[in-house]
Amino acid sequence: MGDPKFLSRYLKVEKDELPARFRITKSIPADFVPSASVDDLWKIHDSKIEKYRELLESIDSKEKNIELTEATPSLLDLKIVIAEKILENCHMCERRCGVDRRHGEKGFCRLLESSRYASEFLHMGEEPELVPSHTIFFTGCVFACVYCQNWDISTRPESGTEVDPENLARTIKRRRYEGARNVNFVTPTPHTHSILKIINNVSANIPVVWNSNMYHSKEIAKLLEGVIDVYLADFKYSDDKCARKYSKVQNYLAVVKRDHEIAYQNAEIIVRHLVLPDHLDCCTKPIVEWIANNIPEVRFNLMFQYMPYYRASKYPEIDRFLTSDEKIRAIKIVKEAGLEDVLL
Repeated sequence: MGDPKFLSRYLKVEKDELPARFRITKSIPADFVPSASVDDLWKIHDSKIEKYRELLESIDSKEKNIELTEATPSLLDLKIVIAEKILENCHMCERRCGVDRRHGEKGFCRLLESSRYASEFLHMGEEPELVPSHTIFFTGCVFACVYCQNWDISTRPESGTEVDPENLARTIKRRRYEGARNVNFVTPTPHTHSILKIINNVSANIPVVWNSNMYHSKEIAKLLEGVIDVYLADFKYSDDKCARKYSKVQNYLAVVKRDHEIAYQNAEIIVRHLVLPDHLDCCTKPIVEWIANNIPEVRFNLMFQYMPYYRASKYPEIDRFLTSDEKIRAIKIVKEAGLEDVLL
């Protein structure tokens, strides 16, 4: 199970000993006019997030799940309004397409205003601290990974079931009673507005997991503070050339480093790194060293599950499984970097 100190707050929420962060945010009053400018709404948000931080610190110092009264409107309501405005000039991810998704325009992810999910279930295949995890797999993606194992979902944003926030919130509550330790939103970035609405309707005290490639915009990072308990954060590359070649994404390293650092300040993190064939020197080693030097108190999962899915056959250098030597060397890299907590 590893050292629990890296997920200490999450474990207390999971045991109902502390309130999930979103429950604190829902208790913060936030008077605002929905038609106000985005700049004015952000000013209110930034002042209210200070109130959230103060209340979080007070609650955590007492280590007690105190009774919280929901405010109307709340800081979470404000976050939802801002997220909806972002849709009109979409910059949920750092592609910053700028399209108006509310009025039928499509950017890279090809998603419109409505969100869809492919499945929801109690997942037993996540990290040990998370299972059983109530995973909700959303359709579409802001990446285009040539080796994507979920390509049938990520490349078909129009597939699946349309999100009904109230209905999904009821499902989350039911799954909690069935034994879910958390609710786990998979590929969430372009669906931020819908996820905030879902969470706003959740009545159960349950930790919220953001299962992400960590390429969200700085604005979305601000909206997620006070909502996300654990980032299940994917760190794929340490070379922008690799990111462009295999995921068709620009400026990857700067964005993902920034978003990991923000997450580290505001929540708890499990960092996943999928080892790619022939990428130990350009990606695995620099990533591990950066984590050890910049965000050392995280749960780190070195993953050897790579398989040449989807279009990997078009890239000979990754059209194979990992060798035993590559796995051994990857483990050695992690140990030499001094990361204390590793899942394999």
